[in-house]
Amino acid sequence: MVGISLPYLSLETDVAFLRIKQWVFRLYPGGASTLWIVAFYIHVFTSIFAIIAGFTQFSKRFLWKRPHRIMGAIYIVTILLLTGPSGLIMGFFANGGTLSIIAFSTLALLWWWFTFKAYTAIRNKNYEAHAKYMYRSYALTLSAITLRLWKYLIVNYLYEMPPMDLYRLVAWLGWIPNLILAEVLIYKGLHLKLLAKHYTGK
Repeated sequence: MVGISLPYLSLETDVAFLRIKQWVFRLYPGGASTLWIVAFYIHVFTSIFAIIAGFTQFSKRFLWKRPHRIMGAIYIVTILLLTGPSGLIMGFFANGGTLSIIAFSTLALLWWWFTFKAYTAIRNKNYEAHAKYMYRSYALTLSAITLRLWKYLIVNYLYEMPPMDLYRLVAWLGWIPNLILAEVLIYKGLHLKLLAKHYTGK
């Protein structure tokens, strides 16, 4: 993900993925396209912090220690104030038309909501609810990776299709299986095993 983000450090508007987003500047000259490109750069440069910070939240070693709280704060603030809102703005301008717009906008809204619920749960010391919502939130955080994995697998091993049809498909595949897996793990009580030290004192 860091490697994918590096080309955008130039702040040019016609590099990498931005080459296929030139239609935004043509259709929405001025304020709307400026809002989109600002949201894009915010999203690209802050999402990596959410991925890294979120990864640390599932370590039993740090669960009840200061690093967990610090990285958790970084994760929650990043998503609630930066990556979530910017992702929603980007969703309104998604390639692929209505299906892609609905997919990415729904992803952004659920991502923000699950993270917010994780935050309110921990503020109320409801550790179990906090763990459940963090599983859901981080499952959606990882959509940045799984979307690209699905695209790679489909293009190279599964089925050849028009690029825009593929984009519409991975817009949904990138996050729905992740969320289903999170719900399965919650159902199996994996979040309780993570919290076992708190409940058992061991």
